[in-house]
Amino acid sequence: MVETKMPPDAKLAFPKCVRLESKPHLFCPGCGHPEVLKALGFAIDELGIQKRVALGVDIGCSLLAWDFFNLDTIETHHGRTIPTMVGFKRAKPEGVAIAYVGDGGAYAIGMSHLINAAIRDENILVIVVNNGVYAMTGGQEAPTTLPGTRVKTAPCGADRHFVRAPEMIRNVNPNAYIARGITTIQVGLRKTLKEALQHQVENGGFAFVEVLSQCPMNWGTLGRPEKTFEYLEKTMLAAYPVKKY
Repeated sequence: MVETKMPPDAKLAFPKCVRLESKPHLFCPGCGHPEVLKALGFAIDELGIQKRVALGVDIGCSLLAWDFFNLDTIETHHGRTIPTMVGFKRAKPEGVAIAYVGDGGAYAIGMSHLINAAIRDENILVIVVNNGVYAMTGGQEAPTTLPGTRVKTAPCGADRHFVRAPEMIRNVNPNAYIARGITTIQVGLRKTLKEALQHQVENGGFAFVEVLSQCPMNWGTLGRPEKTFEYLEKTMLAAYPVKKY
C-alpha cells in the first residue's frame, strides 16, 4: 500500500457553499398557497428557466405572491390574469408565462378567459389554487364550494352546483396538459408543475394545473390541523380527484 501525504501548505478544495435566501410569506397561518409556491419555485429552478419566467398574479390571496420570488411579476385586475399572460406570451414567445389564480378569479369572473385560452391552445401555464371559498374577502361561496358547505353567503349550505375545471377543459382541448394536484403531496405536485412548465417550453400549447389547497381561516379549522387536513384529504379529494387528465 502506498501512503499519500499532502503537502503541509495544501488546502482542501471543498465545494463552495450556496446560502439560500428566504423570506416570510404574508399568507394566513396554515394557508396552502406557500406550499403551492414552494413546489412551483423548485420546478422553475430544476428547469433552469428563472430568467425567462413572467409570473402573473390575480387579485385575491394569489396577489401575495407578487414579490415572493426573484422573478418578473405582473399583478393584474381581478379575473384578467390569463389574458394578460396570453398577451405577454404573444409579445415575447421565448418567455415562459404563468398565470397564478384563485378559484374565484379563474372560474367566476375569469371563466370566459380560461375557456377561450384553452380553446385557442395558448402556450401558457395556468395554475389555479382551489380552496373551495373566496378566501381573501371573508369566505363567501365560490364556484368550487361543495354542496351543503356552510359559508358566509350560504349559511344554510351551498347549492348543488360546483365546477370541475380540469374535466371541463379536457372537453374543449384534448391536447392540453391538464392535471390536478394537492398541497399535501409535495413531490407529486412539484413533478406535475415541472411537467406543465416543460410542456410550454417545448411549445406544446395550453397547460392547466389545479391544486387542492387548505384554508383554515375560512374553513373554521384554524388551530386544528387534524380537522383541516381531514377536510382537504377526504371531503375535497373525494369531489376533486388528483390525477393527470
